[in-house]
Amino acid sequence: MVNRIAVIFDFDETLAPDSTSSFLASMGVDVEDFWSNKVTPMYSKKGWDPIPAYLYKIIELSKSGGEKNRITKKKLAGFGKKISFFNGAHTIFKKLRAVVADVNPKVEVDFFLISSGIREILINTKIAKQFKDIWACDFEYNKKGEIDFPKSIVSFTDKTRFLFQISKGIFGPDSRFCPFDVNKKVDELYVPFNQMIVIGDGYTDIPLFSLIAKQNGMAIAVYDPIDKRKWGKAWEFVNDNRVQGVVQADYGKKSDLNHLLVMAVENKAKELKLAESAYHR
Repeated sequence: MVNRIAVIFDFDETLAPDSTSSFLASMGVDVEDFWSNKVTPMYSKKGWDPIPAYLYKIIELSKSGGEKNRITKKKLAGFGKKISFFNGAHTIFKKLRAVVADVNPKVEVDFFLISSGIREILINTKIAKQFKDIWACDFEYNKKGEIDFPKSIVSFTDKTRFLFQISKGIFGPDSRFCPFDVNKKVDELYVPFNQMIVIGDGYTDIPLFSLIAKQNGMAIAVYDPIDKRKWGKAWEFVNDNRVQGVVQADYGKKSDLNHLLVMAVENKAKELKLAESAYHR
């Protein structure tokens, strides 16, 4: 029996406003035009996958501008340090650890981040240290530190691969050099799927939601209460039975999301305590 719970977050519009859009805006880019007129036609008319499409257009943007407008590793990292989060997001980790410790001190709770955003931004945020690992889209950089080519792409079903890696305990810096290890059989799981909780907001999270729901884990969808255009997307997740809950992206002490996450980890910890008691009878 594994005394461990894994809580897996998406990032953009789950823990914080869209970091890629925010970064582009900081560079003076017309964000609406970028997504609607540059990226969307790539997949709606040319058949690209949406994620490499946006990475390609960002590289194109960087290379088409002057020297000052080049997108570099340093600029991405610097922007990551300035990211602002949704209410309470930076304190939810400590809260959930305390809840689990109170219910069952033998149970560990680990946090992971799986995102289609830009890794260099995400690994430099103030909450990056809370995660055992962070998987996101990454670039190869040239000698000047400028983005040159997509090194790693995290799209729709790509995200489920990392759930399997978490389940098998394949994470950390060394795992980047052994991409085929995810297919290995293991004698004991690091954490079973039914002891995972996934929080996300978008279409790229649907494969995660579906896998976790089928394996008796818990899937939670969040939405931005300010952007009514995205409410329909959140409702689709409920209608299709993809998730067990849909709440606004607010992690404050009195928020529905805070309560739902507390109840989720609390109940998982109680289930493990009961299972352990039954095992030792």
